Amino acid sequence: MFKKIKLSDNLPKHIGIIMDGNGRWATKRGLPRNLGHKEGVNAVDRTIDALIKFNIKVVTFFAFSTENWKRSKQEIDGIFDLLRNYFINQKEEFLLKGVKLMSIGDVDKFPKDLVDELRNLQEKTKNNDKLIVNLAINYGGKDDIVRAVNNLIAEGKTEITKEDISSHLYTADLPDPDFVIRTSGEERISNFMIYQMAYSELYFPKVLWPDFGEKDLLKALEIYSKRERRYGGIK
Repeated sequence: MFKKIKLSDNLPKHIGIIMDGNGRWATKRGLPRNLGHKEGVNAVDRTIDALIKFNIKVVTFFAFSTENWKRSKQEIDGIFDLLRNYFINQKEEFLLKGVKLMSIGDVDKFPKDLVDELRNLQEKTKNNDKLIVNLAINYGGKDDIVRAVNNLIAEGKTEITKEDISSHLYTADLPDPDFVIRTSGEERISNFMIYQMAYSELYFPKVLWPDFGEKDLLKALEIYSKRERRYGGIK
C-alpha cells in the first residue's frame, strides 16, 4: 500500500517513459501486435491524467525510435495511423486539460499529413502550461548528439563545451529528465536521451506498457521520492 503523494514530496519535474511491452501484451493474448500499440495509446491517456494529478510538469514518451524502422511495414504503418489519429482527436482534450504538445526527433521522415497534424496540434496547444507532453518520434540519442555537434560546427565552433551541446539538442528548451521509467522489465535505455540522462534516476517495473496506469505511476513516484540524488557528491 503506497502513501498518498503530496506536492511537498521529492518529485521529479521531468519524467521520461520508454513505453515497452506493447507487442508482448498483444502476443500473450493471441492478438496482432498493432492492437498492443492501440492499447498503449490508452495507457498514454491514463498516464497523462495521473501526471497532471501529481503536478508533474514535463513527460517525454519514447513513441518511435530511429531503430523502429527495422520493424515490418505493416507494424510501422499501424503506428503511423495511431499517431495520426491521436493528433487529430486530442485537440479538445489537450486544450481542456492544459496540455502542451512538443516533439523531438526527425519527423520530416514521416508522412507529410501526419507531420501536418502534429504541427497543427503543437500550434493549438502552445500556450498551455499544465503539463508538457513531449513525444520522441523518429528519435535516437546518438543522432541527437551528432546533430547538435554538426550544427555547432556549421556555426563555426572550434571548441565545444557541454553547455554548447545541451543548448543544441532537441531538448534545449526542456529540463533534463530527473526520472526515467522503462516498462516491461527490460533493463536498458535503448538510445533514449543518452546525453540528457547522465544523472537520471532509473526504474524498470515489470508491468507491460498497455497495463500501466495511475497505481503504477504512484508506485514509481513513491520509489523516486525516497532516493537521494547526489550527482557524484556526498549528502
